[in-house]
Amino acid sequence: MQEMIEKVLESRWLWLVARLCLVGVFLASGLAKLIDFDGGMAEMTAAGLSPAGLFNGLVVVTLLSGAVLILLDRVVWLAAGMLGGFLLLTILIVHHFWSKTGADAQISMFFAMEHIAVIGGLMIAAIASHLRRLVANVSD
Repeated sequence: MQEMIEKVLESRWLWLVARLCLVGVFLASGLAKLIDFDGGMAEMTAAGLSPAGLFNGLVVVTLLSGAVLILLDRVVWLAAGMLGGFLLLTILIVHHFWSKTGADAQISMFFAMEHIAVIGGLMIAAIASHLRRLVANVSD
């Protein structure tokens, strides 16, 4: 049983599925902001970001390029940093629960905690990608 579990954990397909699960939300959000660019600009305006078109464009590029790099298992440390930085900025700009009250504060805190958990997952992906490359180089 242990040997089977190790084979699954070391498999390329599970590594791909894990990366796909991690970046699905970034792909969906980036594509939504690209397809409905006006809606994305409305989000930027609501967050107080101006010019909205520039910020929406930067967000689309960040979300999609970061997600694709992780899916391709290329410079995952950079992609994780980009997406993690995006999430951190989102907490500071949109989900600043410390300056809200009541239900708004609670909802923002939950979003902030979820974002922090995903940042941790991105960090783990960067570490795993690095270690998988080290193991592959040793076995070559």
